[in-house]
This record gives sequence, C-alpha cells and structure tokens, in this order.
Amino acid sequence: MDAPAPKPVLTAAARRRALAVILMTVVINMIGVGLAWPILPKLIQTMGSGTVSDAAAAYAIIGTIYALAQFLFSPLIGMISDKFGRRPVMLVTLAGLTVDYIFAALAPTLVWLAFARLVGGIFGATVTTANAYVTDISAPEERARIFGLIGAAFGAGFILGPLLGGILGEIDIRLPFYAAACLGALNLVFAFFFLPESLDEDRRRTRPDWREANPLGSLRKIARFPALMPLLIALLITATAQRGLEGTWVLYTEFRFGWGLREAAWSLAFVGVMYVIVQGFLVGPVVRRIGDWPTVITGFAVSCLSLALYGIATTGWMVYPLIALYVIGNGLGAPALTAICSKSVDGDRQGQLQGTLQAINAMAIVIGPLFASLVLAHVSSVDPIVNVPGLWFIGGAIVFALAVVLAVRARPR
Repeated sequence: MDAPAPKPVLTAAARRRALAVILMTVVINMIGVGLAWPILPKLIQTMGSGTVSDAAAAYAIIGTIYALAQFLFSPLIGMISDKFGRRPVMLVTLAGLTVDYIFAALAPTLVWLAFARLVGGIFGATVTTANAYVTDISAPEERARIFGLIGAAFGAGFILGPLLGGILGEIDIRLPFYAAACLGALNLVFAFFFLPESLDEDRRRTRPDWREANPLGSLRKIARFPALMPLLIALLITATAQRGLEGTWVLYTEFRFGWGLREAAWSLAFVGVMYVIVQGFLVGPVVRRIGDWPTVITGFAVSCLSLALYGIATTGWMVYPLIALYVIGNGLGAPALTAICSKSVDGDRQGQLQGTLQAINAMAIVIGPLFASLVLAHVSSVDPIVNVPGLWFIGGAIVFALAVVLAVRARPR
C-alpha cells in the first residue's frame, strides 16, 4: 500500500526552482565524476606492470575499498539528512568529493590512490541525498518521472565528462583529476548559494534510531516491508551486473577491441547521450502509459538481451547499438523500480530508504567490479582456463533474466 504523500515544504514555483538547482548540481557533479572515472584504470595501469591483467587485479582491490566505504557510510549519511536536512549533507559531500579528487591527482603510489578512493567512498553520498531531496519536493505519482530526470542529469554529466577526461588524459594522465577538483569546488559554491532546504523542521526525524546507521541494520529495518524484499534483491543483482560492466569497461575495450583512451571516452559519452534521451524524455511517458511494473519488467528484459549480445560481440562497431539497447532497457527499468520502492515507505523515512538503496548500490560496487575485474584478469591472461572474453556480460544477461522473474512474482495482482 502506498504511503501518504508528505506535505511539501516549498511552493509549486519554489519546487520547480529547487528541482532545477538539484539537477544542475547533479550535472556538474557527474561531469567531475565522468572526468576522473575512465582515467582511473589507466592511472592504475601506469603505476603497475602496464598489462591489462595486472591492472584489472589492482583495480579490483582499490574499487573494493571505495565500495566498502560507501556501503558503510551511505545509510548513516541518509539518516543524518533525515535528522538535520538535505542541504547541509549535500554541501559536506560535495566538499569531500573535491578533496578526494585532489588526493587522487597527487597520488604517487597505489596505496595513496587507495586512500583517495576511501575518501571518495565516504563522501560519495550525493546520489542518496539528491534522491531524498527530490522525494521531498515531489508527489508519489511524479517520482518515476523525477527519478528519470535525475538519471538524465547523470547522463548529461557523462556526455561532457568522459570526452574532456579523454582529451585531458592524453595530455597528462592526472590532469582530469585536477579538473574534477575545480568542478567540485564550483559545484560547492553553486549549491551553497542556490540550493534551498527541502525538508521542513516538522518533517524531520526527531529521535532517529542510530543503530539503523549500520548498513546491515538498515537493510533489516527495510526488510520489515515484505513487498520490498524481491525489489531490493532485483536492484542488487542488476546493479551488480552494471557496476561490473562500468568498472572494467576501459580495460575490457582495450583487451577486446584494441581501443585507446579516446575511443573508450567517446563510447562513455554516448552512454551519457542515451541516458539523457531515455531518462529525460521516455521514462515519464512510458510509465504513464503502461505503469511502473510493466516498465520494470520490459526494461530489464531488454537489458538481458543486450548483455547477451555484448558477450558475443567481436568488433568495436557493435558496441554502439548495444549501448543504445542496454540504456533503453535499464534506463527505463531502474527509475521505475526506485519509484515503486519510494512509494512503499513513509515520508519521514525517505532518507533512510534512499540510504539503504545507496547501500545496496555500494554492495553492488563491492561485488560487481571486484568479480568483473577478476574475471577480466583471468580471461585476459596468457592461458585462461575459461577462454570466453565476454564472460561477465553473459553472466549479466542471466542476472537480468532473474530480475525479470523477481519483478513478475512481486507485482501486485
């Protein structure tokens, strides 16, 4: 049963302005992320032996450190935003990410770089707070569309970010991190002056149970909503497949197609273009026409097909139509599933829910890149036991098929 809509703290005009500001904040933040993300595996590669196999193994360890930090701190940050408001939490996380980019730019060794990723994981809760923010200022029936706009903002950042990262990375491998730090500082100033608070005093949790800040404890609390359990499992396994794909993309395309940094950056920018199109213009109309649940089921089925085709692709030109197919599927299914979850809890627990969803995503970031990197390290080695270059993508197709089954079984009759 859907929870009642919370009383909005802002007027309709103020909500539109606040939504525009939070979307711009997300865009600027994701440009910074897009600048640095495709460069990180290459930076790791320059610090080691230079082989794809060794770089993938090192990336698995560093990526796990980042993901564990995010998993441990996301529920806490979500609860803090329920207690003290979204604005101060957003400002602190933006400041922390700026410091993280500086650490990464100055990193002389893999240990230093791992510390930088630890800082990034602790303060990487911008998604949690942004989702809770838009939940505060939107009605339940609008949330699939609004979450789609958040996804489109992410995509817009990823159009420009990887392109600039690829260009700057060819000049100096560390230059994109300095650029990302400058953007982070700019975003912090922008949010400080233009981002209003969305959570009024009377809607905050006056006596939060801080034991729920334990990510496992937070998951147990949310598990008291039986209808959410299969949805959370579907979110976890699909996010695991996607995070593994993202985490190994630059190294995988080098191994499989012989791509350099520029080609990988162009493909990531195309991902951003597709997310802007799908989540900015298609999610709202599709959900209004067929509903949340059919959107989830159909979207994940399309993603399943695209990942299976990824696994058998042999040349680089095949990647672009498969990117389009995958983003159409996951770009429709993921925000619709997030909207279903948000409608299942009360307004004063949206921060906790979003923190839990972010913790699930962090679990996926632990599992996905770790195992995908180990799989890539194996299949790219001199004499692999399982000689299937697209092994991770085939496994991802199976995972999305399972998510379709879970969604079908969980759908209310």
